[in-house]
Amino acid sequence: MEKIVNFIKKTFNTNDFIPLHEPRFIGNEKKYLNDCIDSTFVSSVGKYVDQFEKEFASKVGSKFAIATVNGTAALHISLILADVKKDDEVITQPLTFIATCNAISYIGAKPIFVDVDLDTMGLSPDSLKNFLEINCEIINNQCINKTTKKVIKACVPMHTFGHSCRIDEIRDICDKWNIALVEDAAESLGSYYNEKHTGTFGKVGAFSFNGNKIITSGGGGVIVTDDETLAKKAKHLTTTAKVPHPFEYVHDEIGFNYRMPNLNAALLVAQLEQLDKFVENKKELALKYDDFFKTIDDIDFINQPQNSSSNYWLQAVVLKDVKTRDEFLEFTNKNGMMTRPIWKLMNELEMFENCQSSDLKNAKYLEERVVNIPSSVIL
Repeated sequence: MEKIVNFIKKTFNTNDFIPLHEPRFIGNEKKYLNDCIDSTFVSSVGKYVDQFEKEFASKVGSKFAIATVNGTAALHISLILADVKKDDEVITQPLTFIATCNAISYIGAKPIFVDVDLDTMGLSPDSLKNFLEINCEIINNQCINKTTKKVIKACVPMHTFGHSCRIDEIRDICDKWNIALVEDAAESLGSYYNEKHTGTFGKVGAFSFNGNKIITSGGGGVIVTDDETLAKKAKHLTTTAKVPHPFEYVHDEIGFNYRMPNLNAALLVAQLEQLDKFVENKKELALKYDDFFKTIDDIDFINQPQNSSSNYWLQAVVLKDVKTRDEFLEFTNKNGMMTRPIWKLMNELEMFENCQSSDLKNAKYLEERVVNIPSSVIL
């Protein structure tokens, strides 16, 4: 393991502590922030919010983008746009960050967990198809869970660490079963599947700009869609459902104070200018890691899946078992290199332990073996 630590410190050209992923501000960030401050429009109204939404939509190939305060808020609203309501059910993967299940729970809906693929670490279309065929039926154009008698309204796959799941197959299955596809693309800005950007395959998609993401505004998120009606609804809901008026405060439904501040958007406009360079840099780091770990027994580097172009947001390796994983985590963190395990499975958390699940053997295998290693853009 000492060989691994020495290689990574040499790669990052430092003997200091190496974080897992730190942001890089090497462009127009300070310039745009100062301009935003000078304008005095630092809250949710300002030119940078509009500019960012326009440029982001163009970047990922969607018709509309609606900026939010964080990725969880973006996913929450995306599920509302998909008509998910209290007591509905939403299929997702157990191997994901808690925000995926939190957003489902905010509505009062309940997650159902199906397995992931070993190569993508994302929701498996085979597991999804098998679950639906065994447990569900179509009644009045709705997907009904034969066990709970509830409507399965949406499916939320997540592109793990920026590696795309087999999203086209998932979309086709969802279409067949009248289930809305809502993409959790929080980690996959700059990633493509069959040359189409992640987050743009479903009815709506949600991205995150948390402090550790490939580009960041400290927080921040965005909803993307090609549906103009949904885009207008998203902007309305995220702006406290306020009816436009020169001076009166009239709100026509329960809304949310989810609009991204102009100050954050200024930072993101500058960060978006650097995205292509960041992705290229991360791909170069992935090549170095891949070459190196081929020389290490019992550790496999996770490469981008077939038909994908990944942003390699977080670089990851698979160890041979949970014991080796824990030894790896302890040694690296004690020797100045931050590493972390993949998430605990959602169905193993107290809040979701009673949720319906398929066989989750792949998710469990990965939970016990996957570790993230330093992934920052190297200056």
